[in-house]
Amino acid sequence: MYFHDKRLQYPVKVENPDPIFARMLQQAIGGIEGEIRVCMQYFFQAWGARGPTTKYRDMLLHTATEEMGHVEMLATAVALNLEKAPSSLQEAGAADGVVGAVMGGGSARHTIEGMLHRHLLSTGMAAFPANCEGVPFDMSHIYASGNLAADMYCNVAAESTGRVLAVRLYNAAHDAGMKDMLHFMIARDTMHQQQWLAVLEEMGGHEGTLPIPNSFPQEKEDQKNNYNFYATAQDGSPPPEGRWTSGPSIDGKGQFSVFQNKPMGEEPVLGPARPDSGAETQQIG
Repeated sequence: MYFHDKRLQYPVKVENPDPIFARMLQQAIGGIEGEIRVCMQYFFQAWGARGPTTKYRDMLLHTATEEMGHVEMLATAVALNLEKAPSSLQEAGAADGVVGAVMGGGSARHTIEGMLHRHLLSTGMAAFPANCEGVPFDMSHIYASGNLAADMYCNVAAESTGRVLAVRLYNAAHDAGMKDMLHFMIARDTMHQQQWLAVLEEMGGHEGTLPIPNSFPQEKEDQKNNYNFYATAQDGSPPPEGRWTSGPSIDGKGQFSVFQNKPMGEEPVLGPARPDSGAETQQIG
C-alpha cells in the first residue's frame, strides 16, 4: 500500500522556460539512465526479495518510493519549461519570451523543431514516459535477478550513469531553478551509490560476495580459466599490464594471469541441411 503527499519532494522552479531543455529532461525521466528505470528496478528487486531478514526489502522500498518522487519532480520541470512554448510556427520571437526577438535570430520554428512533437501534439505540453528522442521506456533495463549481491552491483551502475546524466543536465542548464533541482538530484545519486556499496560491504565486500553467485562451488568451474585475462591481439603481442593481469584476484580466491588466446576447439562443421528446412537454397557451390 502506498500513500502520497501532494507536495513535491524538493522545490521545482523555472524562471526562464526552455522547451529545448524540457526535451533534454525527458532523458532523465524515460532514458535508460533515468528515474523511471531506477524506480521500477528497486521496486521489483524489493517485491522479489527473499531471505531471513526483510531489512534489504524494506530499504529498497524506501528508495524506490523516493525515486517515484524524482519522476514527479522531473515531470513538473518539463511542464514548467514548456509553459510558454510556441504552439504554432507563426508565433514569432518578440511575442514569445522564450524564443526571443526575431531580430536576435530566434524563431518559433526553431524552437518547435527542437522540441519533441509529442509535447505539442499528444500531451498538451506535459511530460511523458519516454527519452529525449521520444522513445517510450519499455522496462527492458530493469534488473532484478533475485540475487542481492548481483542486484546491488547493478544498482551502483544505474546510479553512476544516472549521476553522469544529471551532471550533464546541470552543466547544460541556464535556469537557476533547474540547476537548484539538479544539484539536489545529483546529491541523492551520490547517496544511492554509497548506499548500494554499503550493502555489499555489509555482506562481506568483494571477498564475501564474489564470484556471483557465491553458492556455486568454485571447484566445479574450470580452474585453468577462472582468473586469466585473455589477450586477443592477432600478432600475439601482450596486453598492457594492469591490476587485472597479475597479482591476487579481487575476491582473494585466485591469481590473475594472462592467456594468449588460441583455439581450444575445432572448426565447427554442421551436417547437410534438411530437405524441409529451406536452407538448401542458401548453400553455395
